[in-house]
Amino acid sequence: IFSIVSYFYSCLSRSPVRLSDIFSVMTGAETEDDIPLGERKTVTDFCYLLDKSKQLFNGLRDLPQYGHKQWQSYFGRTFDVYTKLWKFQQQHRQVLDSRYGLKRWQIGEVASKIGQLYYHYYLRTSETSYLNEAFSFYSAIRQRSYYFQVNKEDRPELVVKKLRYYARYIVVCLLLNKMDLVKVLVKELSEEIEDYTQRFNTEDQLEWNLVLQEVAAFVEADPVVVLNDNNSVIVISNRLQEGSVPPLEQGMVVGQLILADALIIGNCNNQVKFSELTIDMFRMLQALEREPVNLATQTSKQGTLEPNEKPAKRENPHKYLLYKPTFSQLFTFLSASFKELPANSVLLVYLSATGVFPTGHSDYEGPYDFGGVLTNTNRDVVNGETVQKRNQAQKEMHCLHPGDLFPFTRKPLFVIVDSSNSTAFKNFTNLFGQPLVCLLSPTAYPKSVQDQSQRGSLFTLFLYSPLLAFSSVCGLNSVRRGLWDKAQEFLRKVYRDIGQMITRSRSIDQAFLQFFGDEFLRLLLIRFVFCSATLRLHKLFRESRSFPESYPELPKQDTVESSLLQKHILELATMLDVQSLFWDDSLEAY
Repeated sequence: IFSIVSYFYSCLSRSPVRLSDIFSVMTGAETEDDIPLGERKTVTDFCYLLDKSKQLFNGLRDLPQYGHKQWQSYFGRTFDVYTKLWKFQQQHRQVLDSRYGLKRWQIGEVASKIGQLYYHYYLRTSETSYLNEAFSFYSAIRQRSYYFQVNKEDRPELVVKKLRYYARYIVVCLLLNKMDLVKVLVKELSEEIEDYTQRFNTEDQLEWNLVLQEVAAFVEADPVVVLNDNNSVIVISNRLQEGSVPPLEQGMVVGQLILADALIIGNCNNQVKFSELTIDMFRMLQALEREPVNLATQTSKQGTLEPNEKPAKRENPHKYLLYKPTFSQLFTFLSASFKELPANSVLLVYLSATGVFPTGHSDYEGPYDFGGVLTNTNRDVVNGETVQKRNQAQKEMHCLHPGDLFPFTRKPLFVIVDSSNSTAFKNFTNLFGQPLVCLLSPTAYPKSVQDQSQRGSLFTLFLYSPLLAFSSVCGLNSVRRGLWDKAQEFLRKVYRDIGQMITRSRSIDQAFLQFFGDEFLRLLLIRFVFCSATLRLHKLFRESRSFPESYPELPKQDTVESSLLQKHILELATMLDVQSLFWDDSLEAY
């Protein structure tokens, strides 16, 4: 899943010692017999909870990364022990300070582990509320300066704990869109790294500098910023919010399918990333989440653990985040999701990956003859595209072909392919009659757009934030808050009209309507139509391969080439003062 699962794992470094050793060291002349029995028991209980928590936490790495149920009981036990440990050190702090020699960085390590537990609970459940719980513990560590004394000790491994804490904290802040705080944390982390490398002769300086470079590029990835009256940047959330999805018309009959599982796969060369999360993956995972609520403010006092407090219902589809997976890894996660998909549910597969092209044409063109998208292996890459070195009659092995997804079309499947060879997935066949839709990115962009590809794909940007993408493709670098809000309000009307175009069309494939009952999928379909219509009107996009496509095909006259939708796009362009970038012949009709 995220590399943060393994890349930033750390465990408490205190090795098991005898209680007599602890007491003799910590109390000077006193012997163990001189310590009151109650205080001895307090230290004994604390050591037991500390060792138990370390064992359970380290065991998290051995849990299967896929499957919904195997890990839950283990997580519950781990939460329970950390709950007891955290409360225990709070209640007995004075005794632990004097008899055990408890240091503030050790308290910080416990709080950091609790933050990691909540973060991994978010990864396992996709419940964004747990991100806020992780944030509350990470924030407390910084506010209470738990790691402050670490720099005064001549122990580089303790400083590394502090650096890893910062890296984890930054990941959570990125996911919560706390960009102002991220910038502060990056500055502090930079200073800590500089101090660390000056004091200790370490071999990991380049690695930590790379962490800094990655997060700096990640923060600056959005091509357009929203400014308030003071010219300061406003962070806009693009998670699903109340009222952001156009409601279904009364009496409209659509499918009752629910998006239950999503695989978000990133394997693009040279795209901005942090940890094992590319900018495209980051945007898509937020497009499949609702705005988080803070469980702590609803259910308990901040700083206490309530691991059994869960939202009344699952608000978000469960997600697997796969960065540069091998084919076997990808197929394993696909199979696990397919196996556990509930009845009347949808599996979404999002592929943001480098294209793999066939080297020749065979007499029979089947689902393995059009290439596909790259899966991870050591291979030559030329100009971002893979070059095959094999017999032309053989198919590329390290590639997800359209045919590889055929077995999974036995259940409702919604596929999004953002790749230079996305059109390979036009050659789908619905073998089993289940709902199946593929949304496919353009395969080529004008040079001015292609130059921005390192900061994320334009197609995914449209699915994540249509107004951000619209502004970007029009060359805007910033938009005033008042104008942004006005344009967003206008887009709500556009989305409503697009929704009606889809549901009222007499020639649309029923698969689109079967997915239209789910709010996440409805919004993705509407944004896809808006993206297609915008690029068709834009003067820079002249080639057909610069337009998105879909399987099954949408009826163009009813949707992406609708005169009403074209009128809306020109009105939005006029609002943003970029109307000269669009063909406006259709204005004469109004």
